[in-house]
Amino acid sequence: MYAIVDIAGQQFKVEKDRKIFVHRLGAEEGATVEFEKVLLVDEEGAVKIGAPVVAGAKVTAKVLSHVKGDKVIVFKKKRRKSFRKKNGHRQYFTQIQIEAIQG
Repeated sequence: MYAIVDIAGQQFKVEKDRKIFVHRLGAEEGATVEFEKVLLVDEEGAVKIGAPVVAGAKVTAKVLSHVKGDKVIVFKKKRRKSFRKKNGHRQYFTQIQIEAIQG
């Protein structure tokens, strides 16, 4: 059984007991969060597709930790103009574990 769920503006394919990294959520570590925006649910080949969401479906997950991702380097250059700009950042992520899919 799997589901396609919208978490913080991004779509993820989730299965029970799978760990995924999503954009930083406001929940504390160890808290349980529910996602109501379930776009698709597949139960043993029986597929339910929402318009735009599946009615009555939800995904429950547990927040494991808040982490920072790998450094992303942004380098801009214009040739023959002596223009170089180097910048970088580390994105904030939340690691969650899917506990249940109801739908």
